Amino acid sequence: MAVKKKLAVFKFASCDGCQLSILDLEDELLTLAQEITIANFAEASRAVLDGPYDLTLIEGSITTPHDFARIRELRDMSKFLVTIGACATAGGIQALRNFADVSEYTRLVYARPDYVETLHKSTPIAEHVPVDFELRGCPVNKHQLLEVISAFIADRKPNISSDSVCVECKRRGTVCIMVAKGTPCLGPLTHSGCNALCPTYDRGCFGCYGPQDNSSPAALTQYWQELGTDPQVMFRLLRNFNPATEPFRSESEKWAPKTPEQ
Repeated sequence: MAVKKKLAVFKFASCDGCQLSILDLEDELLTLAQEITIANFAEASRAVLDGPYDLTLIEGSITTPHDFARIRELRDMSKFLVTIGACATAGGIQALRNFADVSEYTRLVYARPDYVETLHKSTPIAEHVPVDFELRGCPVNKHQLLEVISAFIADRKPNISSDSVCVECKRRGTVCIMVAKGTPCLGPLTHSGCNALCPTYDRGCFGCYGPQDNSSPAALTQYWQELGTDPQVMFRLLRNFNPATEPFRSESEKWAPKTPEQ
């Protein structure tokens, strides 16, 4: 009888949404269970098996010194390490702290900020250890997640589309809301995976899946200006689910509110 491959899932700074996407697979998990052993997944089971692991899925960003040390340990005990979700691949919403004074945040929020041990930035996993694949989204698409798990179990490359959200709109037959209604939308810059959920309901894309390769944010913001979009709206769109990742970060800096000194 063939030995089942060992799957582990670990969480860093995050909301657990991408781990819930694994559980949302439901029937598919029953099939996967014939091929894998869930060796470590606190969200789903109390069972804990020691490494090494054949495939490790990581949710969440690095935000504390403890995280910094722990991710290296997990990398050492993993044959393949895959990051899932905007937090793990781009620092997540919590990377908004990268643009501010963290000590001031902790002073305002916590009664005893001296008890809080944190890094000044929220950073993606790939900034600290080698990553074999990054699956984007906030949260990840469960069908893409299933493809990634299946691919690594079968020792092949995951077949994940690199299209933009605009392509998904075309496939669904959704009329472009920027052209038809003048609604600012990050669809031309954003990696596919959501099946154009927001544009389908007459809302502009918020960039949940992060920037697509070779995207041109300057061209998009120029078009937004032609639509008469408020610069503050442009700034908030770019500083959303993936604020610290390029090219959203650099383009957002052009539209950041000016301080009185400036």
